[in-house]
Amino acid sequence: MFSSKEERAPQEYQKHPFALSTQHMLETLGSNVDTGLKPADAQQAQGRYGPNRLEGEGGVKWHTVLIKQVSNAMILVLVLAMALSYGVTDYIEGGVITAVIILNVTIGFYQEFQAEKKMDSLRSLSSPSAAVLRDGHVDTIPSGEVVPGDIVQIKTGDTIPADLRLIDAMNLECDEKILTGEAVPVAKDLDIDFSTTDELDTGVGDRLNMAYSSATVTKGRGKGVVVFTGMYTEIGKIAASMQGKDRKANRSMSRKKEKGVGALQPAKGLALRTWDAIGRFLGLTTGTPLQNKLSKLAYVLFGCAVLLAIIVFGVNRFVVTTEVAIYAISTGIAIIPESLIAVLTITMVVGMTQMRKRRVVIRQLSALEALGGVTNICSDKTGTLTQGQMITRKAWLPGIGMYSVSNAKDAFDPSVGNVTLGEAPRLDEGQIQDPEKHLEDSTTSQESRRVPSEKEKEIVAGSQVPELSTELQEFLRSTALCNLATVRFDQTKDKWQATGDPTEIALQVFAHRFQSGKKPLEEQQGWKQVAEYPFDSSIKRMSVIYQQDGGQGAYIFAKGAVERIIELCTTIGTGANERPLTSEVETEVLGQMNMLAEQGLRVMAIAQRPYNRVRRPSQAAPSPPRGEIEKDLTLLGLAGLYDPPRLETKDAVHECTTAGIKVHMLTGDHPSTAATIAREVGILPRNSGTLPADVAQSLVKTASEFDAMSDAELDALPTLPIVIARCAPSTKTRMIGALHRRRAYCAMTGDGVNDAPSLQAADVGIAMGLAGSDVAKGASDIVLTDDNFASIVSAIEEGRRMFDNIQKFILHLLTSN
Repeated sequence: MFSSKEERAPQEYQKHPFALSTQHMLETLGSNVDTGLKPADAQQAQGRYGPNRLEGEGGVKWHTVLIKQVSNAMILVLVLAMALSYGVTDYIEGGVITAVIILNVTIGFYQEFQAEKKMDSLRSLSSPSAAVLRDGHVDTIPSGEVVPGDIVQIKTGDTIPADLRLIDAMNLECDEKILTGEAVPVAKDLDIDFSTTDELDTGVGDRLNMAYSSATVTKGRGKGVVVFTGMYTEIGKIAASMQGKDRKANRSMSRKKEKGVGALQPAKGLALRTWDAIGRFLGLTTGTPLQNKLSKLAYVLFGCAVLLAIIVFGVNRFVVTTEVAIYAISTGIAIIPESLIAVLTITMVVGMTQMRKRRVVIRQLSALEALGGVTNICSDKTGTLTQGQMITRKAWLPGIGMYSVSNAKDAFDPSVGNVTLGEAPRLDEGQIQDPEKHLEDSTTSQESRRVPSEKEKEIVAGSQVPELSTELQEFLRSTALCNLATVRFDQTKDKWQATGDPTEIALQVFAHRFQSGKKPLEEQQGWKQVAEYPFDSSIKRMSVIYQQDGGQGAYIFAKGAVERIIELCTTIGTGANERPLTSEVETEVLGQMNMLAEQGLRVMAIAQRPYNRVRRPSQAAPSPPRGEIEKDLTLLGLAGLYDPPRLETKDAVHECTTAGIKVHMLTGDHPSTAATIAREVGILPRNSGTLPADVAQSLVKTASEFDAMSDAELDALPTLPIVIARCAPSTKTRMIGALHRRRAYCAMTGDGVNDAPSLQAADVGIAMGLAGSDVAKGASDIVLTDDNFASIVSAIEEGRRMFDNIQKFILHLLTSN
C-alpha cells in the first residue's frame, strides 16, 4: 500500500542528475545497469516515494463532487425553507422541498462524477505501460508503478513514463513539445559534459542527456535510469505551480507590500479576504454569469419571503399564534420557486448528454452554461482549425517552373490528386520581401492567385507519368533520401499509411507521386546510406550521405529552412539550368519563398552536392564533421508544405460570426502563413481594404509585437488582434487579460503543459483530448475528444439553447409564483 503524502521521501540529489555521471546515479539509487532493481527493492521504493502520477490523477473524490453540489445559493435557500416547513409541521411542503433538493444533488452529483470518471479514461491515453528491467528481466508494468532507480527501455513511439537520466541512446529523438512548447524533436546526446554546468544556466530543453516524463520518442531507442517520478518530474513541477491561486490585489496582510496604505493595510486586507470568503460561499463572486444572477435572485426571493412574513406578523400586530406563524411562513415560502433548481439541473444534464454525443466532455455542469455566454474564442491553428497533416502543395524548381498539387484530400495517399506544371510567378522588385519580416500588408491584400497558362501540362496521379526531367529527378531523389518518414500501402486495410514527422511525410508522399520514393530508390537503384546528420533546431537543417552501388561516387543531400540552406549553397539548378548563386539570384529565391509563404505554405529548401569520398566508412569509423559536409551545396528547389483546414472549420467560423462571437487565432506559425489560413477559413476578411487603416493594422500581430505593448497600449487599440503569430504561452495569458479588460467572456483552447496557465485564466478552458497533456486537461473546463474546432461551436450552440430555456422557465415561475 502506498504511503501517505507526508511520509514520502523527497527525491533530491547533490546536483541535478543531468550534471552527474550515470555511474554516480546508479550508485545513489542502488540500481544496476545490467539487472535493474530487485523486486523487493522496487516494492520498498514504491512505499518510500509513492505512485508515479500527478496529484489529482488518482481517481475521483466523490465527497468533493458532492460538496460542490450542496454549496449552492438556491440549495441553501431551499434548505432554510425546508427547515421552516418542518418547523411548522407542514410536512407536505417540507417533503416536496426535500425531494427537490435530493433530486438536484443526486442528478448533479452523478453527472459530474461520470464526467470526472471520463477524465480518468482520457488520462489513461497518455499514461501507458513502461518496459523496465528488474532482476535481469524486462517486464512491462503500468507507468504508475515505476520508481526511482528503475532501468527503463524506450523506443520509437513510446511515451516516457518518468524523468530519465539516459544511459544509452541510439539516434534517439524525443518530442518534448508538451513540456517546452517546441515542436521540433530534440536529438539526445550523451557525450556532452554537463558536470561544470549550473542547473539554472541550462534550460530543460538543453539537457540532452535527460528524457522527460510524458514526452514521446519520435526516433531511435534508448535506455535510462529513473531519477524523478510523480510531482518531482519536470511536468509535475508545472502541475504543482498550477495548483496555487493568485490572490487579488490589496489582499495582503503586510504593511510593507502595499504602498500608500501603511498601518491600515492588515485591517483592509483582512476585511477584503473576509468579503471574498463570504462571496465564494454565497456564490456571489465566483462562477459563471448565470450562476451569479441566480444566486442574487435566490437571496432577493429569500428577502421577499422574510418581508412577506413580517407583513403578515404586522397585520396581526405581532401577536404570533400558531396559525399566524404557519400562514406567514407559508406565504414566504410560496414565493420561492422550489422547482427551479431541479429544472436547472435537468436542463444542464440534457445539454451535457447532448455534448457527449458531439464529442465534447463537460467536466462540470456550469461549464456548459458558461459556453453559452462566450463572446470571444482564442483557438490554436494546428490540429484544431486545420487537419494537423502536411501536404506538399507547391514545388519550385529553378529554370523549370512550379509544380502544383491539387485535389489531394488524403495527406498519405500519393495516388489521389492532380499535379500541374506551370511557369513560376514572375517577381517585380517591389514584390520581393525581406524573409525575416512578415508581410505587413497581409491583412489588407487579397491572397495572390495565379491563373494557369495554356502551356501547363497536367499529370494525373495514377495514370502514366510522362518522362521526368533531370532536374525533377534530382529534386525528388534528394527529397526522398534526406527523409526519415515511411509511406506504404497496407493491403489488409486497403489504405495508405505513413509514419514519421508530418513535414517529412509530406515530402515523401510527393516523391511517391512520381514513383521516386525512398524505398524504390534504395531497393531498385541501389542507394545506400553512409552517414546521417540529424535535424538540429539550432541550425534548422538535416543532411545525409548516400552512395549508389556501382555508381560514380557518393552524394550529400540536405533539406531545411530556406535561410539556413541557401547560406551553404554556391550554385543553383542542375544541368543546363545550373548557375552561380549570386546576390541577385538569392534575392529571386527569397522572393519565391515569400510568394509561397503568402499562400499559407511552410517553405523548405532542398539541396545536394557530389561527395568525393567513395569508400563507405565502417561502422566504427567516425563520420566527417558536419561543417565539412554541409558546404558548397547546389540548391535544387523549394517545397511549399500546407496544413489544410478541416472541411468543417469554415462553416463553424461562419456560425460564430453570425452568432456574434469573434474568433482569434493564436499560433506558433509564420505571420503570412497564419494570416492566409485565417483568411481561408473566414477568421480574417478576404478584403480588409474597406476597414479603417488603424483597424486593419491591428488585425495581425506577432507575439513579439504584442508582448512589447503595454496594457494601456493594448487597451487603446481599436480592436484586439485577430491573429497572433509566433505565439508563446505567456502571450495567450496576456491576450485573455486584454479581453477581460474589454468586458469580454472568452474561451481558450490548449494542449500542452505550457498552455495550462491560459486555460485556467480563461472563462472557459478547452483542452484537446487526443493531443492534450494531463495538466492541460486538468486545468480545463471541457475536453474535445476529437480536437475539432467545430465541436466548440456545437458546445456554444447547446449552451445558448440551454440559457434561453432557463430564462424562459425562470420568467414562467416568477409570474406564476
